[in-house]
Amino acid sequence: MARILIVEDEARIAAFVSKGLRAEGHHTTIAVDGKQGLDEALSGGHDLVVLDIGLPRIDGFEVLARLRDQGSRLPVIVLTARDSVTDTVSALEGGADDYMPKPFRFAELLARVRLRLRTTEAGGRQAEDALEAGGIRLDLRTRRAAVAGRVVDLSAREFTLAEIFMLNPGQVLSREQLLDHVWGFDFDPGSNVVDVYVGYLRRKFGAKSIQTVRGMGYRFNPGP
Repeated sequence: MARILIVEDEARIAAFVSKGLRAEGHHTTIAVDGKQGLDEALSGGHDLVVLDIGLPRIDGFEVLARLRDQGSRLPVIVLTARDSVTDTVSALEGGADDYMPKPFRFAELLARVRLRLRTTEAGGRQAEDALEAGGIRLDLRTRRAAVAGRVVDLSAREFTLAEIFMLNPGQVLSREQLLDHVWGFDFDPGSNVVDVYVGYLRRKFGAKSIQTVRGMGYRFNPGP
């Protein structure tokens, strides 16, 4: 159960997100403009922020910049326009932990919320800027990956799947867990989408990087 701040001036979207998060057991607070959102975020009473970019008084970029200037490491998921690549890059470079394009499926947003909360809670520490294991490095700010120092291109799904594996090294993750965290909504039980994407990662990270555990799922083997 987490305390989540929703900074969104569109009442319909704010209510939709709040209702869904509350149904998952979280406590939510809604701020309707950037100034209110910044004050709430700096209050220390929240575990994560869902932040819209287009806000009155202070826009989302300014809220994020001021939050990071104050030294806050509060996880922030930014909501951006679907076709605004510039907004997405600016948000990540400005200190956002993740982003969601509008319009979005709530289940996908929920999967990202779970991931950010899990990262923050691991070991009782704040989220790291990067994950590294076995020569593989994921930069959580820029969403870029490197293997043995060589940059590799990952799609958004591939990156999120790699992130889940690297947050749980050596742990067996079932297909259902991976679907829930990465895709955020139910697929046909017969779907092989997880197997397909694991195959993509093996080609980019190395054939032995992810082990199949028959009848159970997959395990990430970081190696030496």
